[in-house]
Amino acid sequence: MLPTPEVEPDRPAGLRIGPLDLAARVDEALRVQAVAFGLSEEEVGIRRYIVQRHMTLRGARALGAFTEDGALAGFVYGMPNDRTHWWSTIVEPYLRAAGHEDWLDGSFVITELHVHPGFQGHGVGRTLLTRITDSAAEPRSILSAIDTESPARGLYRALGYRDLARRVHFPSASLPYAVMGAELPLPRP
Repeated sequence: MLPTPEVEPDRPAGLRIGPLDLAARVDEALRVQAVAFGLSEEEVGIRRYIVQRHMTLRGARALGAFTEDGALAGFVYGMPNDRTHWWSTIVEPYLRAAGHEDWLDGSFVITELHVHPGFQGHGVGRTLLTRITDSAAEPRSILSAIDTESPARGLYRALGYRDLARRVHFPSASLPYAVMGAELPLPRP
């Protein structure tokens, strides 16, 4: 009988988690996002430009979950928050009204986290999120998620994120979002 390979406790079996050159693999990442998040071709085109611009910003970095053949099964990217960035200007009034405006300072913002549906439910999102925030110099992390009870919101709560503002409306988004924040490092199960 062959020995069972050891798997890192925070790495799903069969996947390698590591740095992702998101600018070079933007189309592949957006295909994962389109399937996971239900994006139209028009939305993918808009997001391509946004992702490429984000990856030029100070401190922006990405991680990917790669299958044995090198295909992308999921990805996360983020950067130190900057109050002049579009996202911050949208969420700031909501955070201020809720008494949490200070979260815009000293936070690492998770810009996108998506896992292909075929790999969801196996710890891939958890691993991506904990690994990228482990490398953050900031003492906390913030993100936005559709303001509904979902597996994603459940994952964020399990990792210590709490609601900072709800019913946040982004231009062109049909559904409201919640802004969530967590102290770093994120807890492990």
